Amino acid sequence: MKYRTIGTDPKTRREVSVLALGAMLFGSRTDERTSFTVLDRYVEAGGNFIDTSDNYAFWEDGSQGGQSEELLGRWRRSRGVGDEIVIATKLGARPLAPGTSYTDNPEGLSAKAIRESAERSRERLGVEKLDLLYAHIEDPAVPLRETVEGFAALVEEGTVGLLGASNHAVWRLERARALAAAAGLPGYEVLQYQHSHLRPRTDIPDDLFPDGSLGSADAQLRSYLRAEPDLTLVAYSPLLKGAYTSPGRELPADYDHPGTPARLTVLGEVARETGATLNQVVLAWQLGGPLPVVPLAGASSVAQLDENLAAVDLELTPGQRARLDAAH
Repeated sequence: MKYRTIGTDPKTRREVSVLALGAMLFGSRTDERTSFTVLDRYVEAGGNFIDTSDNYAFWEDGSQGGQSEELLGRWRRSRGVGDEIVIATKLGARPLAPGTSYTDNPEGLSAKAIRESAERSRERLGVEKLDLLYAHIEDPAVPLRETVEGFAALVEEGTVGLLGASNHAVWRLERARALAAAAGLPGYEVLQYQHSHLRPRTDIPDDLFPDGSLGSADAQLRSYLRAEPDLTLVAYSPLLKGAYTSPGRELPADYDHPGTPARLTVLGEVARETGATLNQVVLAWQLGGPLPVVPLAGASSVAQLDENLAAVDLELTPGQRARLDAAH
């Protein structure tokens, strides 16, 4: 395994494995025995960066979520896991009532919601301190200063380490970070967005994003990362939920555009040249690129996890990387 540093403050920064493990479906679609086996194998391989959220996976059973955090708490206790394992969680998108969703009834990012939700996450995970806490989605109904101060208060109290944000417009990220810096408060240092080798259209509106998706690492976000080298991108769904390799699983509709076939062609060529799988080439491309990217990949079996782990040691040549970058 290889490692990188996230965060800048010596009191809160952490060394994390370059490949993060997504626990979204642990405790729901992925049963406890399988989840524990995958977690054990990940740690055995040197992995120490696990991702969850307080709303995972509410859509599986119409609940408010919490199953993933609860399972991780049971796994931690049963294995005697301490702070050597970095667990990141998120708040803001948990439905306030069963049968609702983050699009119509989210917990939001008020100071009260941040404090109460973080406390529930600490209880479910069985930890005194959340290593990394994200604002999961935007909350335009709450003044941004209140959100910034609400997160910072938890850091200052010692119940949260690093702060992050996902699925936010870049201008809101920058405004929040500027507010924090001006007030001398800790701000967002880790960003979590969907990012893969294929690039989605970002102009398709949905219930959460009426102006087009804010959840992918588009040109503006990538430019922001180049300008702010202290930030880290945690790239969720890097393997597009198995669409690269799973027979019969189609790419999401927002990848149906002229750029996709060209990028798939080059990806296939590099996979044949290296003897690696398409998934491994995608992960290696992210891991060895110029931007600070930590791929976040889930796994529902040890075989899937082992395939992903092998990408850590896959070295692409400068020529292969240039072809993957340039395809469009």
